[in-house]
Amino acid sequence: MKTYKVGILGATGAVGREMMKILEERKFPVEELRLLASANSAGKKLSFEGKEVTVQEAKDDAFGGLDIVLGAAENDIAEKFAPAIKKSGAVFIDNSSAFRMDPDVPLVVPEINPEDAKKHSGIIANPNCTTIITCVAVNALNSLSPIKDMIASTYQAVSGAGAGGPIELMEEVEALSKGGKVQPKVFSHQIAYNLIPQIGGEKFDGYTSEEMKLQNEGRKIMHLPEMNVSCTCVRVPVVRSHSISVLVHTEKPITVEQAREVISKAPGCKLVDDLANRVYPMPLDTSDQDIVFVGRIRRDLISENGLNIWCCGDQVRKGAATNAVQIAEILIK
Repeated sequence: MKTYKVGILGATGAVGREMMKILEERKFPVEELRLLASANSAGKKLSFEGKEVTVQEAKDDAFGGLDIVLGAAENDIAEKFAPAIKKSGAVFIDNSSAFRMDPDVPLVVPEINPEDAKKHSGIIANPNCTTIITCVAVNALNSLSPIKDMIASTYQAVSGAGAGGPIELMEEVEALSKGGKVQPKVFSHQIAYNLIPQIGGEKFDGYTSEEMKLQNEGRKIMHLPEMNVSCTCVRVPVVRSHSISVLVHTEKPITVEQAREVISKAPGCKLVDDLANRVYPMPLDTSDQDIVFVGRIRRDLISENGLNIWCCGDQVRKGAATNAVQIAEILIK
């Protein structure tokens, strides 16, 4: 079996560490794993396949000889090192939002548009976590009738804000249980026992950057350039796994039975839909795995072309690390 030299840019962060775990779990044929991070993290040792790997400082000359680089760093870092990665001959599979809307960069969810990955010119973008989970859940409906628009509300776990999110939630819960006060640092407001209806800064007409991603990225992934999405993103006091309530309008009516049938067979999906027995997708059930659970499928009471759907998925795995590794798997097949 051919093996590959793989780098992870931003290896010490939550997504970077998860990428290491996914590479090992999926038995990706790694000849060499090169862990790259800031100068502050250089010298740290992380375990991979039973061996310790030393983290190196990310520099322009650090990518030589690599075949694939998985990006788990912020936009500015991705933009800084992308030219050097391309020059080295490696393919950059980037989890930041830096290149997602670049018309020359494929934006790929392997269950939906794997063929787009082969059209790269050195960079492939990994979509936003909520976009991945939602699109995997609803994409099968396009086989029955194209999606015209979606109205979505997301319920996003604190770990979506990075490793500090769960720590802040737990610290606030502990402090409040003892009658103390909280001083939010990661989030703009107290997150314990609270909801924060803003993720990202204002982007367009009162919508945040996070809210616009589902429309802009969804259009590109599902090849639906006219699809409109109205989205509200909410941070909730859940540790892991994002949830989305989405009203989907299609060109022609789709029955609940038809929707259940195609979603139950869709790659990456699991139909979990039995209201009478209180069976539906929940964050606790979807954490630390890669399948998007889909349920609460019901007809819209306003439009005959509408279906209401509820879905949950692990945003660190399928929403980031696993999706990137799956893209790498497409490249080596």
